[in-house]
Amino acid sequence: MTKAELVERVASQINLTKKQTEVVVNTVFQSITESLSEGKKVELRGFGSFRVRNRNARVGRNPKSGTKVDVPAKKVPFFKAGKELRELVDGNSAKLSQKEEEKP
Repeated sequence: MTKAELVERVASQINLTKKQTEVVVNTVFQSITESLSEGKKVELRGFGSFRVRNRNARVGRNPKSGTKVDVPAKKVPFFKAGKELRELVDGNSAKLSQKEEEKP
């Protein structure tokens, strides 16, 4: 699903125009981004949590030439799905597997 599709789906559920809904969606994403850039954790109950993880410096390898390359330490965003989301996704995949097994 793209952001445009998300805006369209949300707009169809509430009494706002697509332009107004786009402002809401952008505000939510911007708030999550700002919180993460400040090193804060964002937790959405039932959906999951966003946080920043630190990656240590390491020595990598250039796959083309094989030479060693120093990779500096960095911070990366990380998402962990909540229990409800994991169960919903896992339940749907189990249902799909059962349907495939039932086909002759």
